[in-house]
Amino acid sequence: MLYCLRSITRAIACSGFVLAAGQAMAADPTGDWRVADGVANIRVAQCNGSMWGAVSWEKIPGGRDSNNPDPAKQSRPTLGMPTLINMKKKPGVDQWEGQVYNAKDGQTYSASIKPVGNDQMEIQGCVLGFLCGGETWTRVGPPIPSSPVNSMAKGTGGTKGAATAPAPQAQPAPPKTTGSTAPAPAPAPKAPGQKQASAQADIGDICLLRDIARFTH
Repeated sequence: MLYCLRSITRAIACSGFVLAAGQAMAADPTGDWRVADGVANIRVAQCNGSMWGAVSWEKIPGGRDSNNPDPAKQSRPTLGMPTLINMKKKPGVDQWEGQVYNAKDGQTYSASIKPVGNDQMEIQGCVLGFLCGGETWTRVGPPIPSSPVNSMAKGTGGTKGAATAPAPQAQPAPPKTTGSTAPAPAPAPKAPGQKQASAQADIGDICLLRDIARFTH
Protein backbone atom coordinates (compact mmCIF):
# COMPACT_ATOMS: atom_id res chain seq x y z
CA MET A 1 0.00 0.00 0.00
CA LEU A 2 2.90 2.34 0.84
CA TYR A 3 4.43 1.54 -2.54
CA CYS A 4 1.19 2.51 -4.27
CA LEU A 5 1.02 5.82 -2.42
CA ARG A 6 4.60 6.59 -3.35
CA SER A 7 3.90 5.72 -6.99
CA ILE A 8 0.84 7.99 -7.04
CA THR A 9 2.83 10.79 -5.42
CA ARG A 10 5.57 10.43 -8.01
CA ALA A 11 2.99 10.45 -10.82
CA ILE A 12 1.35 13.59 -9.49
CA ALA A 13 4.72 15.31 -9.06
CA CYS A 14 5.77 14.30 -12.56
CA SER A 15 2.49 15.54 -14.04
CA GLY A 16 2.94 18.83 -12.23
CA PHE A 17 6.46 19.17 -13.60
CA VAL A 18 5.31 18.49 -17.18
CA LEU A 19 2.46 20.98 -16.80
CA ALA A 20 4.79 23.63 -15.42
CA ALA A 21 7.25 23.01 -18.25
CA GLY A 22 4.45 23.37 -20.79
CA GLN A 23 3.34 26.63 -19.24
CA ALA A 24 6.91 27.93 -19.29
CA MET A 25 7.22 27.13 -22.98
CA ALA A 26 3.87 28.78 -23.74
CA ALA A 27 5.06 31.99 -22.06
CA ASP A 28 7.85 32.59 -24.59
CA PRO A 29 6.98 35.75 -26.58
CA THR A 30 9.88 35.39 -29.04
CA GLY A 31 9.34 34.39 -32.66
CA ASP A 32 7.32 35.76 -35.57
CA TRP A 33 3.73 36.95 -35.00
CA ARG A 34 1.00 37.92 -37.48
CA VAL A 35 -0.78 41.13 -36.44
CA ALA A 36 -4.56 41.12 -36.12
CA ASP A 37 -5.35 42.67 -39.51
CA GLY A 38 -2.85 40.40 -41.30
CA VAL A 39 -0.83 43.16 -42.96
CA ALA A 40 2.49 42.35 -41.29
CA ASN A 41 4.50 39.94 -39.18
CA ILE A 42 6.46 41.14 -36.16
CA ARG A 43 9.64 39.31 -35.14
CA VAL A 44 10.17 39.41 -31.37
CA ALA A 45 13.55 38.61 -29.80
CA GLN A 46 15.38 39.21 -26.56
CA CYS A 47 18.07 41.84 -27.00
CA ASN A 48 20.30 42.52 -24.00
CA GLY A 49 17.65 41.42 -21.50
CA SER A 50 14.66 43.23 -23.05
CA MET A 51 12.09 42.14 -25.63
CA TRP A 52 12.14 44.02 -28.92
CA GLY A 53 10.01 43.55 -32.01
CA ALA A 54 10.49 44.56 -35.65
CA VAL A 55 8.50 44.15 -38.86
CA SER A 56 9.74 40.94 -40.53
CA TRP A 57 7.19 40.60 -43.37
CA GLU A 58 4.70 42.89 -45.13
CA LYS A 59 1.61 41.90 -47.08
CA ILE A 60 2.29 44.85 -49.39
CA PRO A 61 6.07 45.23 -49.76
CA GLY A 62 7.80 48.57 -49.97
CA GLY A 63 6.09 50.40 -47.09
CA ARG A 64 7.56 53.61 -45.67
CA ASP A 65 7.27 55.16 -42.23
CA SER A 66 5.57 58.21 -43.74
CA ASN A 67 3.60 59.17 -40.60
CA ASN A 68 6.65 59.41 -38.35
CA PRO A 69 6.82 62.84 -36.65
CA ASP A 70 10.58 62.87 -37.32
CA PRO A 71 11.03 64.00 -40.96
CA ALA A 72 14.35 62.16 -41.11
CA LYS A 73 12.54 58.83 -40.58
CA GLN A 74 9.60 59.33 -42.92
CA SER A 75 11.43 57.68 -45.81
CA ARG A 76 12.75 54.69 -43.87
CA PRO A 77 11.38 51.27 -44.89
CA THR A 78 8.79 49.75 -42.59
CA LEU A 79 10.38 46.33 -43.17
CA GLY A 80 12.84 45.97 -40.28
CA MET A 81 11.31 48.92 -38.41
CA PRO A 82 11.14 48.52 -34.59
CA THR A 83 7.60 48.24 -33.22
CA LEU A 84 8.01 46.76 -29.72
CA ILE A 85 10.52 48.85 -27.81
CA ASN A 86 12.59 47.85 -24.77
CA MET A 87 9.94 45.69 -23.09
CA LYS A 88 10.84 44.45 -19.60
CA LYS A 89 9.38 41.39 -17.88
CA LYS A 90 6.93 42.20 -15.11
CA PRO A 91 7.87 40.30 -11.90
CA GLY A 92 5.69 37.32 -11.06
CA VAL A 93 3.67 37.21 -14.31
CA ASP A 94 4.28 36.24 -17.93
CA GLN A 95 3.96 39.81 -19.16
CA TRP A 96 6.40 42.33 -20.63
CA GLU A 97 5.94 46.10 -20.45
CA GLY A 98 7.49 48.85 -22.53
CA GLN A 99 6.44 50.81 -25.59
CA VAL A 100 4.89 50.10 -28.97
CA TYR A 101 5.32 52.23 -32.09
CA ASN A 102 2.25 52.47 -34.32
CA ALA A 103 3.24 53.35 -37.89
CA LYS A 104 -0.39 54.07 -38.80
CA ASP A 105 -0.37 57.30 -36.78
CA GLY A 106 3.36 57.75 -36.05
CA GLN A 107 2.78 57.61 -32.29
CA THR A 108 4.49 55.67 -29.51
CA TYR A 109 2.36 54.23 -26.69
CA SER A 110 2.91 52.55 -23.35
CA ALA A 111 2.23 48.87 -23.98
CA SER A 112 2.37 45.34 -22.66
CA ILE A 113 2.56 41.93 -24.31
CA LYS A 114 1.32 38.65 -22.84
CA PRO A 115 1.53 35.21 -24.49
CA VAL A 116 -1.74 33.26 -24.38
CA GLY A 117 -1.19 29.54 -24.86
CA ASN A 118 1.26 28.44 -27.54
CA ASP A 119 0.00 30.37 -30.55
CA GLN A 120 -1.42 33.72 -29.48
CA MET A 121 -0.18 36.89 -27.84
CA GLU A 122 -2.18 39.80 -26.48
CA ILE A 123 -0.81 43.30 -26.95
CA GLN A 124 -2.29 46.21 -25.03
CA GLY A 125 -1.44 49.87 -25.58
CA CYS A 126 -2.50 53.00 -23.70
CA VAL A 127 -2.06 56.75 -24.06
CA LEU A 128 -1.06 58.38 -20.76
CA GLY A 129 -2.62 55.51 -18.83
CA PHE A 130 -6.05 55.72 -20.47
CA LEU A 131 -7.70 55.39 -23.90
CA CYS A 132 -6.43 51.82 -23.95
CA GLY A 133 -6.88 49.38 -26.79
CA GLY A 134 -5.49 46.02 -27.73
CA GLU A 135 -5.44 43.16 -30.17
CA THR A 136 -4.36 39.53 -30.44
CA TRP A 137 -1.44 38.38 -32.59
CA THR A 138 -1.06 34.84 -33.97
CA ARG A 139 2.22 32.92 -33.97
CA VAL A 140 3.65 32.17 -37.41
CA GLY A 141 7.23 31.30 -36.44
CA PRO A 142 8.82 29.26 -33.61
CA PRO A 143 10.44 30.81 -30.53
CA ILE A 144 13.93 32.24 -31.01
CA PRO A 145 16.65 30.77 -28.73
CA SER A 146 18.40 33.40 -26.66
CA SER A 147 22.04 34.11 -27.48
CA PRO A 148 24.38 37.11 -27.24
CA VAL A 149 23.34 38.32 -30.69
CA ASN A 150 20.37 35.98 -31.25
CA SER A 151 22.14 34.55 -34.28
CA MET A 152 19.48 31.86 -34.61
CA ALA A 153 16.81 34.46 -35.29
CA LYS A 154 17.48 34.34 -39.00
CA GLY A 155 14.99 32.24 -40.94
CA THR A 156 12.46 31.68 -38.13
CA GLY A 157 9.62 33.18 -40.15
CA GLY A 158 9.31 30.37 -42.67
CA THR A 159 5.94 29.01 -41.53
CA LYS A 160 2.43 30.08 -42.39
CA GLY A 161 3.58 32.76 -44.79
CA ALA A 162 6.07 34.50 -42.55
CA ALA A 163 9.21 36.30 -43.76
CA THR A 164 10.68 34.10 -46.53
CA ALA A 165 10.91 30.52 -47.64
CA PRO A 166 14.14 28.58 -46.89
CA ALA A 167 16.95 28.98 -49.41
CA PRO A 168 16.90 26.20 -52.02
CA GLN A 169 19.52 23.49 -51.71
CA ALA A 170 22.29 23.49 -54.30
CA GLN A 171 21.67 20.94 -57.03
CA PRO A 172 24.52 18.68 -58.24
CA ALA A 173 25.86 19.41 -61.72
CA PRO A 174 24.53 17.05 -64.42
CA PRO A 175 26.98 14.41 -65.68
CA LYS A 176 28.92 15.30 -68.81
CA THR A 177 28.00 13.43 -71.98
CA THR A 178 29.66 13.20 -75.34
CA GLY A 179 26.44 13.15 -77.29
CA SER A 180 23.98 15.95 -77.94
CA THR A 181 21.32 16.70 -75.37
CA ALA A 182 17.84 18.00 -75.81
CA PRO A 183 17.39 21.69 -74.92
CA ALA A 184 15.72 22.49 -71.63
CA PRO A 185 11.97 22.94 -71.96
CA ALA A 186 10.75 26.53 -71.99
CA PRO A 187 8.97 27.69 -68.83
CA ALA A 188 5.22 27.38 -68.87
CA PRO A 189 3.46 30.61 -69.88
CA LYS A 190 1.96 32.61 -67.04
CA ALA A 191 -1.81 32.52 -66.92
CA PRO A 192 -3.59 35.84 -67.59
CA GLY A 193 -3.82 37.92 -64.43
CA GLN A 194 -1.39 35.69 -62.54
CA LYS A 195 1.10 37.59 -60.39
CA GLN A 196 4.47 36.41 -59.23
CA ALA A 197 4.88 36.27 -55.46
CA SER A 198 7.12 39.11 -54.32
CA ALA A 199 10.08 37.83 -52.31
CA GLN A 200 11.16 39.86 -49.32
CA ALA A 201 14.57 39.82 -47.69
CA ASP A 202 14.69 38.08 -44.33
CA ILE A 203 15.64 40.68 -41.72
CA GLY A 204 17.48 38.02 -39.70
CA ASP A 205 18.64 38.89 -36.18
CA ILE A 206 16.65 41.97 -35.16
CA CYS A 207 19.14 42.75 -32.38
CA LEU A 208 21.59 43.75 -35.13
CA LEU A 209 19.19 46.18 -36.82
CA ARG A 210 20.58 49.70 -36.56
CA ASP A 211 17.57 51.22 -34.81
CA ILE A 212 17.66 48.48 -32.15
CA ALA A 213 21.42 47.90 -31.83
CA ARG A 214 22.08 51.53 -30.88
CA PHE A 215 19.96 51.02 -27.75
CA THR A 216 21.06 47.50 -26.83
CA HIS A 217 24.80 47.38 -27.57
